[in-house]
This record gives sequence, structure tokens and C-alpha cells, in this order.
Amino acid sequence: MSADEFTRFDVSRRQMLKLSALLTAGGAAPLLRAYEARAQEADAPLRIGYLPITDATPLLVAHGKGFFEEQGIKAEKPVRLRSWAQVLEAFVSGQVNAVHLLSPMTVWARFGSKAPAKVVAWNHTSGSGLSVLPHINSVKDLGGTTVAIPFWYSIHNVVLQILLRENGLTPVSKRTGKPEANEVNLVVMAPADMVPALASKQISGYIVAEPFNAAAEALGVGKMLRFTGDVWKDHACCLVFMHERDIQQRPEWVQRAVNAMVKAQLWTRDHRAETAALLSKNDPNQYTPHSTEVLTKVLAPPESDESAYIKSGAIIHPDWRERRIDFQPYPYPSYTEELVRRLKDTLVEGDRGFLNTLDPAAAGRELVDDRFVKAAVTAAGGMAAFGLPESFTRTEVIAA
Repeated sequence: MSADEFTRFDVSRRQMLKLSALLTAGGAAPLLRAYEARAQEADAPLRIGYLPITDATPLLVAHGKGFFEEQGIKAEKPVRLRSWAQVLEAFVSGQVNAVHLLSPMTVWARFGSKAPAKVVAWNHTSGSGLSVLPHINSVKDLGGTTVAIPFWYSIHNVVLQILLRENGLTPVSKRTGKPEANEVNLVVMAPADMVPALASKQISGYIVAEPFNAAAEALGVGKMLRFTGDVWKDHACCLVFMHERDIQQRPEWVQRAVNAMVKAQLWTRDHRAETAALLSKNDPNQYTPHSTEVLTKVLAPPESDESAYIKSGAIIHPDWRERRIDFQPYPYPSYTEELVRRLKDTLVEGDRGFLNTLDPAAAGRELVDDRFVKAAVTAAGGMAAFGLPESFTRTEVIAA
């Protein structure tokens, strides 16, 4: 391993350890005390923390298009962060008061570290994929190799392990030595480090949010093996997480913020190419470091892409009509319940004892407050406005 490769692994591991420490009751305590000190600011503006990935789209669009201001919300320019550890630290300490978090991470934050926060909406659906080296043509080809994930508590890790087990492979976490032929070694890595790690053949693949899969394709260093939304239909990836104090003490403010996010999702669905330009490095706000071309491949891909992915096997459920990334805000209870069930059987590092005590339905009710998004969706025309059946229930569909 080269010095650069060692540094990449070391930084990712240190970030993972830092995040693991934050997501314990003891580790979060100093940050929660800092939050209590900041909480005296009764009329604080909306301060968003985010990673520069397409998962953050509704929050960034709502800011960039002035939807927060339309709702009477004073919103500062969103704070761009590099790692999930930074996002969570900024949120728990009160430096920001709204973030997008990986859906399993919200479970860990709420029940593992007792963070006083709740999910108020989904940020998007699908929007992730498993990218691999060009010579890998099936999930089984990953046996005996290393695959990167963005974090243990991520939908990416959950979906990857569904795929691995369905193909007779065992996920492992080995610090030293090579995995056996029937094993796949999982390592946590910051999304921004994944493309160069794949290019240097340090890993055989990674599963992550866009646009890092599109970036690997554009650079010719990797290809899409499977879309996560082709394994778990319309799964949530990132959710909007807000402080419980704001929910309890400023419910009208939270409602207006959620209204703006819902409007941003509707606008994005109808203006996908414009959204790619808005999020790109060429926009004056410079929300992300990504090119318009790469973001367009995710948000507004040509129709020919779907045929190519069906032919390659990246899509095996074309009848699901999944978009590469889509947007609808309602947090279906069935998803949260199934996620908790799946996490109980998913390999993760760190203290996972809290998972053993969670009842899926009860955990969902405690984690999610859907009052605001229900009201916002109803005002926006109902679920039909998002091309969905007029219902706040659904059945989860998972097929590897």
C-alpha cells in the first residue's frame, strides 16, 4: 500500500472512530452540552449542514431557489462539510439545526446516543449504486476482495449485505490479511476518497450515493454493477433530521421549513437539468465541487442509459420504473420498521447492543414525526403530486 493509500484508509478510519464515539451517550454528552448553551437563541435562523452529494438536493434547492424565504424562514447559506462525523458533530452541538443523515444513522443517533432529534421528512429515494472495477461482471466476482462503504450505519451497507448473502458471500471486517474466496471485506471510506481508491485498484468496488458512481463512469475507472433502488424499491437514503427542541418549541417554524423542502422536491422533479446546474461547481453558490455533466447523468440521464443498464444487469427490475434518483418526502412507517429489522442482521462495527432492544414499530414511532410533512404534502396536492398512490402506507419490496 502506498503512502497516499495508507493515508486515505487512516483518515477514513479515524473519521469512523470519531463518528462511532459521537454516537454513544457518553461521546455525545459534551456536544449536547454545547447545544444546550446555544439553545438560548430562541429565534435562530435555519442553519443547514450537508455533504456535497445529491442526497442533499432538496435542502440546497430550497435555499438556492429562495423557497425558505418564501415561507418566512431566515436561512443562512448551507454549510458544506466533508464527512458524516463532521455533519453529526455540527448538528449535535447545535452549530447547525437541520441536516440530511443516512437513514440507519438516524436510528443509531436516536437510540444509541440518545440524541434529542427526530426525522421530519425523507430527502430523496434511491440515488445510490454499487460501482466496481471494469473487469468485475457479477456480485460473485467480489469474493476475496475489498469493497468500501460510506459508514456501517448506512442503507448502502444494508443493501450491499443483502446482495452479498444472496450470492453466497459473507461480509467481514478484517484489519489485516486477505478475505477468503467466499468473503468480502468491508471498509469505511469517505465518499470523496472512493473514486481515487477504485482508480488505484486499492478496492474492487464501493457502494455510495451519487454523483460518485457517475464520476467513476465519466472517468472510465469503474462501472455500475447494481443500483440500490433496483434491490430495495424506492428506498430512502438520507432523511431530514431536526432538533426536538425546535419541533416542540417552534412547530410553526418547522412546518414552514418542511413546506419549503417539499416544494423543492416538487420543483426538482420538474426541473432536473436545472437542478444539476444549480448544484454544480459552476453555480455562484458552489454547493458542490461536481461538474454539471456528472450531475446531469444522475438527475437527468438520457433515455439510452436505462437500456444500457438493463443490458449490463445493473437494472434487473425494469418494471419497477426506478429513476437513478427520485424525490418524495413522506417517511413511510413500513420502511423504518423494515430498516430496523434489517439492521439487526447486518454486520456493523461498534456497540450494537441497543439494536437488540428495539421493537421496529415502536422505534419508528419514536424516531419519526410525520405531522409536518403530511401537512406539507397535503397542501401541495397530496402524494399524487409525486406520482404516487394517495396513501401514507405501502409494502416494502426487496429483491436482490
